[in-house]
Formats: sequence, C-alpha cells, structure tokens
Amino acid sequence: MPRRKPRAQSRNTKPGADALGADFPAGFELGRSVEGPDGETYVVRTIPGSRATKTYRCPGCDHEIVPGVAHIVAWPSHGGEDDRRHWHRGCWNGRQTRRITRRWS
Repeated sequence: MPRRKPRAQSRNTKPGADALGADFPAGFELGRSVEGPDGETYVVRTIPGSRATKTYRCPGCDHEIVPGVAHIVAWPSHGGEDDRRHWHRGCWNGRQTRRITRRWS
C-alpha cells in the first residue's frame, strides 16, 4: 500500500503566527469584515463544530446553538469582542430577509 504524503502545514499554525506573534490552532479563522444590510460593518468569524464547546442563543431565531455545531460569531467593527453574538450559519445568511429576535444593546 502506498504511503500518503504528509499534509501541508495549516496557514494558522506555527511557524505562521500572526503579526503580533500569537499562535492560533488549526481551523481558527481570525475574522473577516462584512457590511450588514444596515450599512454597518461587522467582523465575522467561523467557528467549526470541533471548537464549539458552549451553548449560545442565536439572535436570528432565538434557538440554542449547542456544543459541536459549527456556527458564525459576529460583532460590530466599532465595538469590541464583548459585543459578539453567535449565529447559526443559516440565520446569519438570511438576516436580511427576516427580523432579528435580539438586538445589540
């Protein structure tokens, strides 16, 4: 049986630390900026199911996001990470077509 090639190193693990020198585990996304329907810019981060370890309440549907479920974390770019909200991927993608059940304070 032929041997498998070693996997290429993830872009988010050593030696590819960020500019501040912090190391991030594989599958961790720093975040991207997205303009919302209200014209505000949000920082959005994808959380894989393997890293989802807590229960959160989605502001889009008001249902729980249980541990092990991949989801989106978003917060206003002018705010801090204290303003972040955990969304189901479908709720985040459909936020323009329905009302939000919970608002940022």
